[in-house]
Amino acid sequence: MTREEVEDGRDEMEIDGHEQRQGNAVPEEFNLNYLKIYYGKLFPIADFHKWLSYGNDGKHPGCDQSYFSRREFSFTLDNDIYVRYQSFKGVSELENSIKEKCPFKIDIGAVYSVDPAKKNAYAQTGDNVFTPMERELIFDIDMTDYDDIRYCCSGADVCLECWPLMTIAIKVIDTALRDDFGFNHILWVYSGRRGVHCWVCDGKARRLTNEQRAAIAEYFRVYKGNENSHKKVSLTGLALHPFLSRSYTEVLRNFFETKLLSSQNLFSTEERYEKILEMIPDQSVTSELRGKWQENRRSSNSREDINVIRWEQLKHTLQSGKQKVQGLRRCVEEIVFSYTYPRLDMEVSKHMNHLLKAPFCVHPKTGRVCVPIDPNQCEDFDPTTVPTLSKLLEELNMGGVRSEVDNVWDGTSLGQSIRIFRSSFLQPLLKSCKEEIESSYNTKLQHSKNSITW
Repeated sequence: MTREEVEDGRDEMEIDGHEQRQGNAVPEEFNLNYLKIYYGKLFPIADFHKWLSYGNDGKHPGCDQSYFSRREFSFTLDNDIYVRYQSFKGVSELENSIKEKCPFKIDIGAVYSVDPAKKNAYAQTGDNVFTPMERELIFDIDMTDYDDIRYCCSGADVCLECWPLMTIAIKVIDTALRDDFGFNHILWVYSGRRGVHCWVCDGKARRLTNEQRAAIAEYFRVYKGNENSHKKVSLTGLALHPFLSRSYTEVLRNFFETKLLSSQNLFSTEERYEKILEMIPDQSVTSELRGKWQENRRSSNSREDINVIRWEQLKHTLQSGKQKVQGLRRCVEEIVFSYTYPRLDMEVSKHMNHLLKAPFCVHPKTGRVCVPIDPNQCEDFDPTTVPTLSKLLEELNMGGVRSEVDNVWDGTSLGQSIRIFRSSFLQPLLKSCKEEIESSYNTKLQHSKNSITW
């Protein structure tokens, strides 16, 4: 099959590499031809449109027919060509543009007061009418922000030893968003490489002001250090805030003691345990522990985990009766928070006009699809088994997929991810949106009747 035929997206397709390969194998490269087939055959454009329309694509008289067309989309094209402020009237126009331009990345922005594609025309009028009206409350958590406490990987690399840090972040943030703020429609998405994104899609979340968004982001802010500060978490007061207390007792402490201690070998070398000792403000305590560990480093029983032993010694020393100062007793909690608490990119969450990568994009560096993560099953999520572009094309080849078949993705490894998106997020969201539209319409109708009566 020729490359031109691949680009045409013929129905019966075999994706050939640069050389003869066994069976239906597809080369690992991420390239434009593969991406065209992905957008043409697998990208769930209808679900994507339904989500971002929030029920306004229906025929109910309360629907805002202009809603979707006021949403900003940004495309990153081949050779890092960056195109902002795009907008589309409906699903067909969006689909045609994606297939034609084949973006390496799709970013989603705010819903503006007017069509973003016409922003320059409105700007010439002199009126400041181009303003963001709605935007999902978003959170961005990146594994590179944990590089000071993970020793298995660094930078863009991620493995199954450090990925649980993302799992813990999902558990802590998701629980607080639901229990403390009353949000219900929350979408978690794998970034495709080294992190996770969170989309809070309730109507009241989408209509938050920048100031309100900043207040919510600040609510979650515990980790305040940088690479030059020894103590990056400071827990003040006689008791922890209920949110922090719940996070500590239900999630963080157990994860730190049963998994992170050993998986990252936090006390295995002098360099590593010194980093922890630096968080304790009492030199007599640190000297006692340091002396104990240096003396016993050769005589310790090899069958016992040195990380667990030293952590228990540290806890006993700090929490013993002789340590009357509240600050020292709080050090144990501060250490756990420093190593396990979610590290958010605060600026992403504060502003309505901030862009965030769309779900179901393909990451150009890894070839992995940005698939949804079910927060109730997040412990089972494995980033190393996420569908990749080459794997999906192999599966298409093996299935002999034709364009007239509905739900082509259902026969691929992407199918489960789309089913999760629909069942755990999209369907409950749309039900809620339709109820909200109906309620709002009835309220306006009643007000109108009352005004006529007067």
